[in-house]
Amino acid sequence: MLKQFIPDQYVQSVFDISITELKEKGIKAIITDLDNTLVEWDRPDATEELIAWFENLRELGFQVVIVSNNNEKRVKYFADPHKITFIHSAKKPLSRAFKTACKLMNVKREETVVIGDQLLTDILGGNRSGFQTILVVPVAKNDGFFTKFNRRIERIVFQSMKKKGLIEWEKSEEKK
Repeated sequence: MLKQFIPDQYVQSVFDISITELKEKGIKAIITDLDNTLVEWDRPDATEELIAWFENLRELGFQVVIVSNNNEKRVKYFADPHKITFIHSAKKPLSRAFKTACKLMNVKREETVVIGDQLLTDILGGNRSGFQTILVVPVAKNDGFFTKFNRRIERIVFQSMKKKGLIEWEKSEEKK
């Protein structure tokens, strides 16, 4: 059961993901979470650095879909200015939104990576649906109400994985 929570990769931020390596592995598409993955959960707009990251992805031929459990207004306000397709109210970790994102991009699971900051939604959902997954350290040090609950469970899962030798990386308090 714990193996469902283990990401294929763990990085500090989306900017630490080697897009070249993804391309070499045959990845053509990215399904990404929004809140605390791309920007803080309470930041309405993309940062200049993130806008450049999106542009770089497009130049390299990647497609991107934001899959978020947040409401349509929040996700649309963020995604529309950058012409990024999105799925709101995704009900992650259920697999439907991940599969829908692949259909929207016309790609296979093997050609797609899921990026997110939460084990219980992004990584579990991506792994259960057969995607490669990348866990990023949350952008913000604080969370919204429901995410706070998930983070408590995450800490227990991380401790259990570490105890069983299932993870090689360390999730430290400084990274939160």
